[in-house]
Formats: sequence, structure tokens, C-alpha cells
Amino acid sequence: MVKILLVEDNEMNRDMLARRLRRYGYEVVAAGDGREAVAVALAQPVDLILMDLSLPVLDGWEATRLLKAAPSPGPSPSLP
Repeated sequence: MVKILLVEDNEMNRDMLARRLRRYGYEVVAAGDGREAVAVALAQPVDLILMDLSLPVLDGWEATRLLKAAPSPGPSPSLP
């Protein structure tokens, strides 16, 4: 089964999209901010990340940069 990491700070949008994706047969893991997204993505393998770019704590742009720079697999980069 394809696993998707859904990163969205708006809880209603995150829940609605997660339900729709699950209905289509995807496994969904959700995060509410960029820092949580980086931690989840480094802790478990995912096939696709749907990343909101305007996020609290750590925006989607920086979270994506950290994930792209992270060795795979291996230790996580230090989070700001």
C-alpha cells in the first residue's frame, strides 16, 4: 500500500483530505507543522509527501530543504 505523508496545518483540510485519500486506498500519516513533518518522514518510510508551504513552526519550504538534505536512511538533520 502506498503511504502518503500529508502535511497541513488546517485541521479541517487535513482531516478531509486524509479521509479522501484513505477512501482511494492510500495509507495516510499526517503532520500539522513542518517540524513534525520532518520528524515523521525521517522516522518512517513514506512514498509521497503532500506539503503545505505555509506552515507554523517550520514552513514547508524549509522542511522540504531539510528532507532533501537528509541522508537516507540515517540521522536526522538538526532542526531549527
